[in-house]
Amino acid sequence: MRKIVFLLLPGLHLLDLAGPAQVFSTLAGLGHPVELHHVSATSDVPTAQGVGLRAAVDWPSLGPDDLVLVPGWRTSGPAPSATPGQVGALTAHHAAGGTVASVCSGAFVLARAGLLDGRRCTTHHSLQADLARRYPRARVVPDVLYVSDSRVVTSAGIASGIDLALHLATRWHGPSVAASVAREMVVYARRNGDEPQASAMLRHRGHPVDVVHRVQDTIDARFTEPLPLAELAASAGVSERTLTRAFAEATGLTPLRYQQQLRLERAEQMIGEGSTLDSAARTVGFQDARMLRRLRSRA
Repeated sequence: MRKIVFLLLPGLHLLDLAGPAQVFSTLAGLGHPVELHHVSATSDVPTAQGVGLRAAVDWPSLGPDDLVLVPGWRTSGPAPSATPGQVGALTAHHAAGGTVASVCSGAFVLARAGLLDGRRCTTHHSLQADLARRYPRARVVPDVLYVSDSRVVTSAGIASGIDLALHLATRWHGPSVAASVAREMVVYARRNGDEPQASAMLRHRGHPVDVVHRVQDTIDARFTEPLPLAELAASAGVSERTLTRAFAEATGLTPLRYQQQLRLERAEQMIGEGSTLDSAARTVGFQDARMLRRLRSRA
């Protein structure tokens, strides 16, 4: 089971914590178990919104598949400081192959740990200049929601923590699962920064046609499988001709082109994470890499 540790500093923003925590708990509710932990220097943690939180003072044992995330805090007034032990725990976790992340001003904790040195990163727009000034070895990227660089993931302010968490859900379990989490939370699965475009699963959902949504649900869940038009039409209770017309009017695509977009998007993610073209092609459902090459060329 994947462990997710939230490192809580005094004065943290509730949404910096609650947004990602909701994504990960929703992920667990959809059958992808995670274990959430909250650690701090003291068991009582004040927040910027006045609600007190309780946290553990001892860290759980962590492995390479686990995540440590630092929520941000209100930046007016004295900034909280991570303890040397907390900084050391972050550094050790990343050195052991784990992933670390931050929301908003939490990037300053990662910077203090040396984890942003030479890496692309971001933070709240009002803090970017300060982060770059105080930590000149960090490569601060403006105007993005989040940045992922060598298992260090940083996001902009407040609600962008949801985007960061959905990005991680995509990396762990694929775009279909992340899209399911987004729909469950009634949020738009935005993607920015290192990600080239909005998810195809949600980009073509801005229509009111229920029969098309039902077919899209089927394709989303099974896009790596052969899905004959006759089978999709039968599942929706309409003729092939009716489905093709309705799908094109609602999305601008045929069901096959929609499926190909999902396969292409997932393959691009895998290639970006180090998979070969042939391996990515087979994983997303192509018999070989030729069709994937053609689709990439068109894109």
